[in-house]
Amino acid sequence: MSDLNAKIKEIIIKALELEDIAPENIEDSAPLFGEGLGLDSIDALELVIAIKEEFGVSFAQNSDETRKAFASVDALAEYITAKKGENNG
Repeated sequence: MSDLNAKIKEIIIKALELEDIAPENIEDSAPLFGEGLGLDSIDALELVIAIKEEFGVSFAQNSDETRKAFASVDALAEYITAKKGENNG
């Protein structure tokens, strides 16, 4: 597990108050919504805020890019890495 993926998992657990889930119990490629972690739209909003605060990246509302970014921990890590690269480049 990469450091970024681990950090994302910690943010998910903290932001959504998922005390009964350990970071290692969240699969990097598992869906965050629906049958994966079972997150909903309220959880998504809280996650957007927490990730923006932690990493300084923003998300467009109701965009395909944002939906893809929140598909899994791996997808979020890719999105954050890409956005941080844009900001630095």
